[in-house]
Amino acid sequence: MKKLICLIMALTMIFALFACAKSETKPSPSPSSPSPSGSPDATTSPTATESPSAPADDDLSYILNKGELVIGYTDYAPMNYFDENGTLVGFDTEYAEALCERLGVKAKFVLINWDTKEYELASKNIDCIWNGLTVTEERREHMAFTKSYIVNEQVAVIRAEDAEKYKDLESLKAGKIVAETGSAGEMAVEADLSGAAYTPVASQANALLEVKARTADVAVIDSTMAHSMTGPGTDYADLMIVEGLHLTSEEYAIGLRLGSTAVEKFNEITASLIADGTLQAIAEKYGLADRLITD
Repeated sequence: MKKLICLIMALTMIFALFACAKSETKPSPSPSSPSPSGSPDATTSPTATESPSAPADDDLSYILNKGELVIGYTDYAPMNYFDENGTLVGFDTEYAEALCERLGVKAKFVLINWDTKEYELASKNIDCIWNGLTVTEERREHMAFTKSYIVNEQVAVIRAEDAEKYKDLESLKAGKIVAETGSAGEMAVEADLSGAAYTPVASQANALLEVKARTADVAVIDSTMAHSMTGPGTDYADLMIVEGLHLTSEEYAIGLRLGSTAVEKFNEITASLIADGTLQAIAEKYGLADRLITD
């Protein structure tokens, strides 16, 4: 009896092993077999007859589709600066907000390093530079400009007590000069004050601080900023503009990406802001009415 039971158990184990072996040797589909859906597998490249991917949106569509215009700026009165309540204000700030409202997108302001503004623009970290940006031929190689909207010039700012010491270009060359690196002020120093002791600084505001702190004698900055931030009633009441001395003149425009299709639309909306008096009112608010370009 024992032998019979052992024989039955042995036969049962043999049948079980046979069944397992059969299931493991089931053939799998060959690599060339189509998937159940009939589509190519993940490693198969699309054929030349397949539809190409849709082209990337143009710059205006890109801005409209995301619903916001990212604006690169630096702290620069009277264009973009914070008031006593910590609110970002200024001519360029309100101009940008008015244009964005008519464009149907939100204005988003992002503080940038002026030295890397071209990179920020090209890499789409920002959509435009709207911050008293001077139009130059060199910059045209890296960005597209709207029509100019403000006339500006570079001026020399000194301590009021040095009014008799610095009166013309020759006397200015004897002082320690500062200007924002990469700015129109720096270009003016190179053009009109060549040979002077010059030190670049991070911003125009820093240039004024250097003169006030007596670590520099002359700050070459935008006239728009100089008139807004120096003289009686300002934080720089002890500083003054050298009267009758005007260095290079220039115009401000909005800087967009090279080839941007948004340029024409920005110009169109700006024309409407000029036509209905909106831009004139903003310019008067910030003391720039006589510098506004309306043609």
